[in-house]
Amino acid sequence: MTRLVSLFVTVCASLPLHAQPSAPKPDLCIYGGTPGGIAMAVRAARVGLNVVLVNHNGHLGGILSNGLGVWDTLWEGKRSPIYDEARQAIFDHYRTTYGEDSRQYRDALPGKSGHTNGKFEPKVAEKILTELVMREKNITVVRGFYPAAVEREGAVLKAVTFRRTGFQPVQPGERVENSFYVQAKVFADCSYEGDLAAVAKVPYRVGRESREEFNEPHAGVIFMSPVKAASMPELSRAAELHHQLKLRKFSGFQRIKQPESTGEADGNVQAFNYRTMLSSDPVNRLPVEKPANYDPEKLKLLEQGSIVSPIPNAKRGWNRPQIVGMQTDYVEADWAGRQKIMDAFWDTTLALLYFLQNDPSVEPERQKSWREFGLAKDEFTDNGHRPHEFYVREARRITGRYIFTQHDAMLADGLERAPVHEDSIGVTEWYLDTHACTPRRIEGALEEGKMMLDVETFPGQVPYRAILPQGVDNLLVPVCLSSTHVAWGTVRLEPTWMNLCESAGHAAALAIQNKVTPAQLDPELLLRKLAASHVMLSFFNDVDVSSDDPRVAAAQYFATKGFFADYNARLDEPLTESVRAAWGKGLTAMREGRLKPMELVKVVRDAEAADSKPMERTRGEALLGMWKTLSTAKVAAKALRTLALKSGAGDQNRTDV
Repeated sequence: MTRLVSLFVTVCASLPLHAQPSAPKPDLCIYGGTPGGIAMAVRAARVGLNVVLVNHNGHLGGILSNGLGVWDTLWEGKRSPIYDEARQAIFDHYRTTYGEDSRQYRDALPGKSGHTNGKFEPKVAEKILTELVMREKNITVVRGFYPAAVEREGAVLKAVTFRRTGFQPVQPGERVENSFYVQAKVFADCSYEGDLAAVAKVPYRVGRESREEFNEPHAGVIFMSPVKAASMPELSRAAELHHQLKLRKFSGFQRIKQPESTGEADGNVQAFNYRTMLSSDPVNRLPVEKPANYDPEKLKLLEQGSIVSPIPNAKRGWNRPQIVGMQTDYVEADWAGRQKIMDAFWDTTLALLYFLQNDPSVEPERQKSWREFGLAKDEFTDNGHRPHEFYVREARRITGRYIFTQHDAMLADGLERAPVHEDSIGVTEWYLDTHACTPRRIEGALEEGKMMLDVETFPGQVPYRAILPQGVDNLLVPVCLSSTHVAWGTVRLEPTWMNLCESAGHAAALAIQNKVTPAQLDPELLLRKLAASHVMLSFFNDVDVSSDDPRVAAAQYFATKGFFADYNARLDEPLTESVRAAWGKGLTAMREGRLKPMELVKVVRDAEAADSKPMERTRGEALLGMWKTLSTAKVAAKALRTLALKSGAGDQNRTDV
């Protein structure tokens, strides 16, 4: 059973870092009890690491436990085991609690389009995610602390001092220390804010890049106008290809409004808000009172809609209001400053709810509809029914060893897929989706900074390098990863983070087992492990990543090397002579260490289009054969190196098999 403690090691808060007594040393210390942090901790624990998981408040599960109410994914299939397990556990909860034919179970199940994928209550998500952690005896959970100082030796992070945030309630008679000290082999920042990365002096970005920096069409200051049809042939072609993907569909089009969209860089991030949980059950709803300093004229200016419904048990999620402008101050503020900002947002949330229910300017029918709802009495019961977690859509983004840009989530030039990365550890699939960044408005456009690039966005591969910060070799940052502001819109979803964080858990374990830092870890070793462990490395329309069919693992692996020119594996189709030749060239290049995936994928594209004779072997059989060949070659090479070292010959003249 997981050890659930208020304090891992108690030390005097006044002691300087170097004077603090040594703590027992876990293998891995993770900051951030987000769904991603949980996925990383559970995976690492299951492969044998001792893990300390630290969270800034008293509740695990991040925004899933705090009102998101929906998975926010366009892909309803499997993608990584811990995510799949948590998601299935929520479905199972509603089925076993209320019955196969119940309204609650129907509301929890995924749909086919738009925002109709499965809904869930915050308390259920928290229960499931907390139990996932509690079942692991190798995880120690510490609640109510944040990283305050670090000890570094060059590029290696040696220790972190955590201090109390004040968010964890103290029980009567409980002894409480103000800080504790952790030494570990590997550290990870899985928080929404990137606080550990910042304290560790990792380079990072806050705000928007200019259009010119990465040649991103939608970067910088931007106004988007909704339109009914594609405005360019390229967009029509993208829409046609996107429709062929087995993803839930949004069909909107937008165009950049000129000349107001200057593309200038600035320091603004996208808007935040609470994901408030409301109930229409008379027994379970709490009315709101008219607040002090009530100002209906200011409330009229706020965006009021965005409802997630139906959530099981007569609930709905309210994804507003946003006080656009204050969110940027939150990012670099300390926890006392952040609390003031969160308080202002919550006060405005309650005031707007009262306004919608009572103000004479609200249409009678709309007012009546809002009066049916109040705060859900059975949610966040120890916090005045206010979510414990703020919806931080974007904060710091580290500067890693690769920066994921808008181009990584759009069609590559001349291809029917997004770019390929040979060290991909997970996928993006949500559309490039950014909320307002400043309160500026112009006629005929959305709020400044807001964009929803539905048909232009394609499933992307996220490189391992993007979670490796520059300058620190044993710190993994799979949540506030290395990305531009525009690309962040497809990264910032919990399913993607859980996918990437589970991969990070494997990376931490492999690094420790091989006595190297995560930055020194051979990415090939990691990719083979992930492919064999049912972790999605590349999106396919026609592959179930959870399958034990070994061809699936092979397809996932080779998809990171440029062996697929689109999103269809077609494992049961005959291999053609032209594709066999293209794959053969790719395999030879891999063995010789000269593979360039984006060059190979174009060779494969041309081979797919060629009029070529089908062979007796299927594509899946060919992939599996190459997969086994690489595995055998790896084992043989290791044996030769071992033999050479034992004989004293070294391996300076070694040739890979």
